[in-house]
Amino acid sequence: MNTKIRITAGAVSVEAELAATPCALAVIGVLPIEAAVNEWGDEFYFEVPVHVPLDETATRIVKIGDIGYWPVGNAVAIFFGPTPLSSGPQPVPASEVNIIGKITGEAALLKKAKGASSILLEPVR
Repeated sequence: MNTKIRITAGAVSVEAELAATPCALAVIGVLPIEAAVNEWGDEFYFEVPVHVPLDETATRIVKIGDIGYWPVGNAVAIFFGPTPLSSGPQPVPASEVNIIGKITGEAALLKKAKGASSILLEPVR
């Protein structure tokens, strides 16, 4: 069963769901988490206290709204538009990510949060 979460960066909040995969459950286990956020094009990423290898969901093909776990940086990556590796409108991660969830609201709203210093992921009860 998926876990509903809220992602807040600056004044912007969006709803999302995390899957029931082992990697996603490891991330769910450390929620709520507030972290310094980094930007890479239209991607937010931030370190989390989770150490999981690539799994069966690992891919470099992601869509706007996907949420991934990037093992190289022990980081959650939230894709809301093109990244520096994109040749079109879809994001392209720096390397493979485990897909752990998806934004269920309007992912493009996160563009308004660019420049935020921190990001919060919390379960929705």
